[in-house]
Amino acid sequence: MTRLTTTERFLCLFTEVRSGEGATALMMFANVFLILLAYYLIKPLREGWIAVSDIEGLSKMEVKAYSSFAQSLVLLFVVGWYARLSERWDRGTLFSRATLFCISNMVIFWFLQPDFFIAKLPLTGILYYLWVGMFGVFVVAQFWTFCADVYTDERGKRMLPFIAIGATSGAVAGSWLVDRLVGSGIVSIESLLLIATVPLFVSIALVHKVEQREVHPAGLADEAITGKTPDAAEVPGETSIWSGARLVLVSRFLLLAALVTLFTNWVNTNGENLLFRVVQEALATQAREQVISCERSLLEFVRDGTTAFYGNFFFWVNVVALLLQAFVASRLLKYGGFAAILLILPVIALMSYSVMALLPVLAVVKVMKIAENATDYSLNNTSRHVLWLPVSSAMRFRGKPAIDTLYVRLGDGLAALTVLIGVQLLALATATFFAFNVLLVLCWLVAAVMLVKEHRRSTEAAV
Repeated sequence: MTRLTTTERFLCLFTEVRSGEGATALMMFANVFLILLAYYLIKPLREGWIAVSDIEGLSKMEVKAYSSFAQSLVLLFVVGWYARLSERWDRGTLFSRATLFCISNMVIFWFLQPDFFIAKLPLTGILYYLWVGMFGVFVVAQFWTFCADVYTDERGKRMLPFIAIGATSGAVAGSWLVDRLVGSGIVSIESLLLIATVPLFVSIALVHKVEQREVHPAGLADEAITGKTPDAAEVPGETSIWSGARLVLVSRFLLLAALVTLFTNWVNTNGENLLFRVVQEALATQAREQVISCERSLLEFVRDGTTAFYGNFFFWVNVVALLLQAFVASRLLKYGGFAAILLILPVIALMSYSVMALLPVLAVVKVMKIAENATDYSLNNTSRHVLWLPVSSAMRFRGKPAIDTLYVRLGDGLAALTVLIGVQLLALATATFFAFNVLLVLCWLVAAVMLVKEHRRSTEAAV
């Protein structure tokens, strides 16, 4: 038996590592850490720039909500185009070229700041908002696809949970840096774009290094490891999104899963829009108290203040999510079962939005949204994987992609419609918006309870 290296013995504290696996595991851990570090350097900036993307006749919350919906529509086309590129290039080449493309975009956005940005606020801010969504596809999602080429089924089950810790740690580090650098005024907000290019260059080098060591032919890792469905060629019968959508309509299990997905995204997106509104109201109050009258100074105050807030917000969301995933998720699933892991998010959301409807102030809303988002990123993410274990391959391979694509986008669309009606037609107060979310959560909770029962039936039938 080959002896473990010192590094491999250390990694055994976190996962089962065998001889020869330590170096690759560390490089993959470092790679995803750097990717998420870069992502969370540029993500809070998205909120800051959309906050000053004023469009006549629209509130700040409307600009954000409509931009978010536009992003979801753009991604429908981007994902399809990107999938075609993946058929032409190997994973490493695709990752490197996509990352270099994103780096060039970051330099362009930096070059346009601040003078061009101040002169072209709507266009630049909204374009950047859309681009950050594409970054998530080009770089973040592509890394996990690259894992399919690196790890086989058996190795992936042991290594990916450890690598996932690197992802969350990178998100924590990136959001913490934004909070410290921008919140303390150490660097300008535009500098975050250039800072974020550094870890991405290192990431490209790591990908090539891993490729040289051990890239397996694509397709060795399966859905259980990568979290992605197989290619259409691997699944018999129709596998298009639309065939999956038809299957959803005739299956009680899939229909309930789709409703839960829709309500989850609708409620969460509504909450994100309302958090943004409360942040802007708080910054407007601070600006009046500080007597900031110069238009450009006011724009920079709002932009920098929004970015610093979201840097701090994402930091705490990821810290709490990491703790929940490490110490609560497996135990909750073990002792409470699927019901507990699925129902905990709507229960927390029900309590959170009830409190926010009564006290729609920034400090309260921030804490409640941290609780909701952290639970979504950790415990609810676990429930998404467990949900599909007892169902047939056809339901998993056809129904799941349809739900993840169409019903998530439908939730985004309904959230945008909620803002349109609530602001333009009804002129709802912030507290009333939160109260409406309480009603949505009750519908979500009913659908989740019904899904738990259907999941239990499917599990018993599979035994």
